[in-house]
Amino acid sequence: MARFSTSAAKLERYLLRKIRERGWEGEGEPPISSLVHRYVELGYIDDEVFARAKTGGLMRRGYGARRVHQALGEAGIDESLREKVRPGELAARQALLVLARRRRFGPFAAGPIDKALREKQIAAMLRAGHSLDSVREMVDAKSPAEAERWVAEAADEMEQ
Repeated sequence: MARFSTSAAKLERYLLRKIRERGWEGEGEPPISSLVHRYVELGYIDDEVFARAKTGGLMRRGYGARRVHQALGEAGIDESLREKVRPGELAARQALLVLARRRRFGPFAAGPIDKALREKQIAAMLRAGHSLDSVREMVDAKSPAEAERWVAEAADEMEQ
């Protein structure tokens, strides 16, 4: 049997919903918790693997640490595990760079940026879960090379 790409909490919610939709006829609550617990014991469900995969996927799409934390919470991942897989400064900067390139924000814009457009870009990056300080650094970068240097500084700081 293959691993499920889900968390234990999400699987439990899904199974409960499906059983209710089809009309549970047994006494009391259906024994979903024991089934999910068994899948966890067998290794079919692993919240840490799910959390790491979900974090990586969201970061590669340009989402920030706050948005990743929120998505993991919605998936039923407990707080300690969310903190364990929380992306570091380098990963956060790389994700912001991905978002800026993809959406043509800041130094990647096709033309000059007026104040209203700058504010819209900042708001979009904040909604994506990035910190205000990092967003300002990206939007205020004078060129794509400067933005990339800012990201590389985080890598240099990690090496020291």
